[in-house]
Amino acid sequence: MTMENSDTKPSTPSSPLQTTSSPTSWFSGIVRSRSAVAKTFNSASGDNFGGGCGPINDKHQFRGVMFKYGPKPIQVAFKTGDYKQQVIFIGGLTDGFLATEYLEPLAIALEKEHWSLVQFLFSSSYSGYGISSLKQDALEIDQLISYFINKEESEGVVLLGHSTGCQNIVYYLRTNAACSRAVRAAILQAPVSDREYKATLPGTAEMIDLASKMISEGRGSELMPRESNPDSPITAYRYHSLCAYNGDDDMFSSHFSEDELKQRLGHMSTTPTLVMFSMADENVPEYVDKKALVNRAMGGAEKVEMEHGIHSLSNRVEEAVKSIMEIIRRDGPKGWEDPWS
Repeated sequence: MTMENSDTKPSTPSSPLQTTSSPTSWFSGIVRSRSAVAKTFNSASGDNFGGGCGPINDKHQFRGVMFKYGPKPIQVAFKTGDYKQQVIFIGGLTDGFLATEYLEPLAIALEKEHWSLVQFLFSSSYSGYGISSLKQDALEIDQLISYFINKEESEGVVLLGHSTGCQNIVYYLRTNAACSRAVRAAILQAPVSDREYKATLPGTAEMIDLASKMISEGRGSELMPRESNPDSPITAYRYHSLCAYNGDDDMFSSHFSEDELKQRLGHMSTTPTLVMFSMADENVPEYVDKKALVNRAMGGAEKVEMEHGIHSLSNRVEEAVKSIMEIIRRDGPKGWEDPWS
């Protein structure tokens, strides 16, 4: 794995610093020894360090490039494959790198089609979601796409969202940001209602009332009590966004009318979209009619019902990769017009 930093430039040492050590120096002896070992190791291992070739080695480790795409320390991305077309994976709440089991075989499948797989961290990654927002996420997603356009001459991206990452995609494409024009297609894997899931947990109604009160008092950026969200510190605004009826994160609830769904998701009709719904998703309450929800969601979007699939599709990895690759092969080459040309 190599490291890049979009904000740094290689430095050239000035002549006063270019000193030579005596052949008998203990320091030069260490340097020569390490250099000799490194050359021997590199000569023996070649390009197959870790065994095998391609984006995944025989130890199931990812090969690629890690780089910074924005000014924040958390804004780090990892890319497998060196291609001008990228699939950007956007995870859900508490997710970061290696969030789902299908990413490994997906990286291999994308390599064969000359696409890169990109995993990245942003302000909402891991436990950061509680003090972030969809608006902040959209800004940082745009920065990532801008990096590929300006630094790597990207020919277009496909956004692959898992869980709350689906909300990120819907929100981002609604912003109509300049870099969003580089999005060739969107894939929504497990687009479920955080609100409906949270409603099944004890104490949620009382905490929604508290969050609403704090917001009305101008304290939306203050933290909620720990018991409201044991996984992560969370602001009153984000708790309300995730848990309240018609909150900013409330996009896929089963109670929405056709008009309400159109208001939230109608703009997705201009982007080729695949909805992958797990029919045994443990985060969907039992009272929800999953088949009816799939048929109503996203209007004319292409839909795939993953029979017996759980939320992460760890029990349907092969089917998940197959469905994703079908839309990549079909819609990936379409619709990219460089708005900067």
